[in-house]
Amino acid sequence: MASKKIRRRDIIQQVVQERGGVSVGALAEMLGVSTQTVRRDIDLLCDGSNLRRAHGRIELAEDRLNTPFDQRAGTNLAGKRAIAEVAAAQIPDGATLFVSIGSTALSVARALRYRKELTVITNNLSAAMALSEEVSNRIILPGGELRLPDRDFIGEEVVEFFGRFRAEFAVFGTAGVGEDGLLLEFHQSEVRASERMRSNAQRAILVIDHSKFGRLAPAAGASISDVDQVVCDRPPTAVFETVVEGLGDKIVFAEKTV
Repeated sequence: MASKKIRRRDIIQQVVQERGGVSVGALAEMLGVSTQTVRRDIDLLCDGSNLRRAHGRIELAEDRLNTPFDQRAGTNLAGKRAIAEVAAAQIPDGATLFVSIGSTALSVARALRYRKELTVITNNLSAAMALSEEVSNRIILPGGELRLPDRDFIGEEVVEFFGRFRAEFAVFGTAGVGEDGLLLEFHQSEVRASERMRSNAQRAILVIDHSKFGRLAPAAGASISDVDQVVCDRPPTAVFETVVEGLGDKIVFAEKTV
């Protein structure tokens, strides 16, 4: 099988695992191929027991279906807590910060629960709710439609929203890191939102666990080397040794420091 087909089908599987289900049209737009091509991919992917077709969509099979965000939030808890503690330790009372979507960014928000007088600019509703427990904090959210079950806002309106603010810190995650060090997302709007946060913050902190290295997603963004700091739980596989070495002291492995 051609490598493009393998990569495309891997991405389809990952998107379905993330969201629980996705339409044929959305996949075609995301991957830049025809709906007929996506349907052929789905025919092959649904031969197993993990995925199923449903009214122009591909979904997780019933016995594997669960809330996608909660699945992610419930994995590698110790690693995410370690990442969150290292990242949160850099953010003082009274700081202004961007917080992105994603379960690791949410972990950082939870680790900031004892900070006071923060100004938090976020499209992550779960992070906003976690930080709202401290009434001295100021929390700013974009308008628009809330994406469920992830409980976040995405789209071009969010890119414009982040463009209206400046912050001392940006805490953000990514869907994956390519072997060339590029940060990968499932949507171009997510790439642009991350870029806007990074460029409008004095210090950009990428928070990711080691599983994101080598994880596929179709939309490519900035290089990981453009980030001010990377906080990861532990080193990735040897395939990424050159990428990690290139980061030097920009990358911190949290499980070694907490």
